[in-house]
Amino acid sequence: MPCFIRKIIIILSLFCFSFCYADITLPTPQTKDGMSLFESLKKRSSTSGGGFPAGQVSDNELSTVLWAASGLNRGKNGWTVPMANGNSPYVRIYVASEKGTFLYEWEGHYLKEINNKDIRADIGLQNFTRRAAYSLIFVSDASAFTDINPEQITNFSYTAVGGMSQNAYLAAAALKLSARYIHSIKPEVISQELQLPEGSKPLGMLLLGK
Repeated sequence: MPCFIRKIIIILSLFCFSFCYADITLPTPQTKDGMSLFESLKKRSSTSGGGFPAGQVSDNELSTVLWAASGLNRGKNGWTVPMANGNSPYVRIYVASEKGTFLYEWEGHYLKEINNKDIRADIGLQNFTRRAAYSLIFVSDASAFTDINPEQITNFSYTAVGGMSQNAYLAAAALKLSARYIHSIKPEVISQELQLPEGSKPLGMLLLGK
């Protein structure tokens, strides 16, 4: 192979390595066995911010919490979180971690890379947010609302986030993980770091640790 062709191949390989997105396929979520519903309801709680743990959360645990949070838990038989007029998904879940920032694509159950930056310390008003292994960021997607009064979009979105965060809390309790929902976030920073389209609004985030 001519030398110049080898150089071109090397350059293209380096370019791809530097700029190609590194999506992450998640393991199959746990959908049976484990803690009972009533026990998880009893154990569900918000971990103190001051004592929020800095331990690692496994891929299997993250997979299960995201699956639960999405509300797409019954296949084609409907959602377990409120969805206005069948407009789903109109709240998206982004994931911030030491590995980078991702969008959770629930239909394919994988993480789509947004960037390879660790933004955990920059997106919350409290210092303890940086210690969480993962921050699940809930973002309303205004483009999904084509037939709803714009003034109602925020109410619909927050209602969905309430259901999603409670699902995540119960899954975290069943997995013996620490969780804490916070509303004290930095919307402007989040919008910039997540490269959010116009009309999308960060609503809150759930910290996940162990």
